[in-house]
This record gives sequence, C-alpha cells and structure tokens, in this order.
Amino acid sequence: MVVEPDGRQFAEVSALAGGDGDGPVVMLNLNRYRERASYEGEPPGSESPDVSGREAYLRYGAVASAVLERVGGRILWHTDASSTVIGGDSEVYDEVIAVWYPSVAAFAALATDPETLEARAHRLAALERATLIRCESGTEPVLAGG
Repeated sequence: MVVEPDGRQFAEVSALAGGDGDGPVVMLNLNRYRERASYEGEPPGSESPDVSGREAYLRYGAVASAVLERVGGRILWHTDASSTVIGGDSEVYDEVIAVWYPSVAAFAALATDPETLEARAHRLAALERATLIRCESGTEPVLAGG
C-alpha cells in the first residue's frame, strides 16, 4: 500500500514552493494504521519495535509537531475516522488530520527537515495506507468553507 509520495508527486508540490503562486495550504491527512508496527531494522533511538501502528505514528507525530511549529504551521483538526460511507475497502482510514501551512514551501521544509526524515522510520512502520490531499486555504489557520 502507498504511504509516501512518489517522485513525480513530490516534485509537483515542490515546484510550487517559493513561486509566485505559493500560499497557504491545508494538507488533509488520511491514515490507516497497521495493527502492529512493522519496522525495517531497529527503530530510531532506544524505543521498542513492539508497538501498535498508532503508537509508532505518535512517535513520528511528536517530532513532526515540533518541526511543524518551527515552519509556522499548525494542526487545525484531527479525529478518528469511524467508517467509510462512500468508497471501497482500500479507502478505509483510522484517522483524519487537517494541517495548515503558511505556504507550500513550509510544507516542503517540514517534509525535508533532518529531524522529520530521521523520524520517518516510525511513520513507515506505522502506516498501512496514507492519503495526503493538498487543499487551498485562506491566510489564517482556520477551517472555513469556500
């Protein structure tokens, strides 16, 4: 299952960073967790690999939250996903997170930050499937209808 962007997808987003059209965005994260984390090798630090997928993602999230604050972003909303009303079996998720960034460049900075990259092992071990949807946003970090 897909949990990271392919080269083309990340290149398309990165091409927007810092350009004339670069502005605030909300990244809508849809996460499906593994029942048990699946680390390739030992996890970063001295942490046990024997945890749930959600617990492994929380390890990644602790690092990503600190970097998010540094790049000027913030989590707008998050909740458990209770069911998929329209969609197939592959479109079932455990959690939805809406994250506001002041620019695409700020998102790219988070994604390429050395601390985030080091914590990436937790994210990869945690997720069975992930979808990340880029949404246009207003200049303020709030959820609002268009």
